[in-house]
Amino acid sequence: MDIWILAIRIIFLSQTTTGILGNLLLIFDYLVRYHREYTLKPTDLILMHLIAANTLVVLSAGVPQTMAVWGLRQFLNDFACDLLLYIQGFARNVSIGTTCLLSVFQAMTLSPRKSCWNDNKVRASKYIKCSISLFWVFYMVIRFIFLVHNFIKMNSKNMKRSQDFGYCSIVGRDEISDSLYAALVMCPESVFAVLITWSSASMIVILYRHKRRVQYIHNYHGSRRNFPESRATQNILILLCTFLAFYMLSTISRGYIALLYNQSWWLVYTSRLTSLCFPCFVPFVILRHYSFLSLFSMIWLRK
Repeated sequence: MDIWILAIRIIFLSQTTTGILGNLLLIFDYLVRYHREYTLKPTDLILMHLIAANTLVVLSAGVPQTMAVWGLRQFLNDFACDLLLYIQGFARNVSIGTTCLLSVFQAMTLSPRKSCWNDNKVRASKYIKCSISLFWVFYMVIRFIFLVHNFIKMNSKNMKRSQDFGYCSIVGRDEISDSLYAALVMCPESVFAVLITWSSASMIVILYRHKRRVQYIHNYHGSRRNFPESRATQNILILLCTFLAFYMLSTISRGYIALLYNQSWWLVYTSRLTSLCFPCFVPFVILRHYSFLSLFSMIWLRK
């Protein structure tokens, strides 16, 4: 058991450190780019807000959880606990929303000129800032509703604090909070997941058709190198699989914890680890792969 506990401590520490460094590196990169160009492309703006949301998730969830597994337990009072969970909640929702916005906007950018999306490309670029601001404000308000509801439950004499996060404890969930969570959080997240899958599949189809059209040019010149369309398709698949895999694992583990009364320690730690995987590792996916897709999009628009 001591070996497993040590392994979990090292995993949490490594994951949190990696997530903080990766997100801060990307934030620094975009700040330097903005300082040089005094403007950001719509995709860069979306990515910057995605990274900011992921950084909040890592700092508000990964850091206190790492401190808890290393022995510093229940070090937050009620107010600090509710505030920290509030930040975790809206930052996670904004992260999923901006990921969906990025995927849909990129699909519109790569759509053919004869597509119905072609007339909306310029218009969509103008509403990027408004859409991102709407995500932040909407989920801050939604999570504030949960914060007020938890405060009311905490002052109720019939309620006991039963949900332990290691670094703090909160009031257990009831039917009202479950209904609100399902309607205001789970339903939009499910819609976002469907939109991400649809837009990513659309991009793959567009890139595959474009590859077939220009393939004879590469064959004519005798080039055997990888097509830029193939690299872009691989990058889209990696981003899609990264999001869906971590999102599904986190959602399934959260659902099991919500349904089970006797929660095993490995299930609790697995849920907390999987919920941090996407915000911790997506910066390196973006650094490694997203530049190819951005480059291909720029070449596509110039043509």
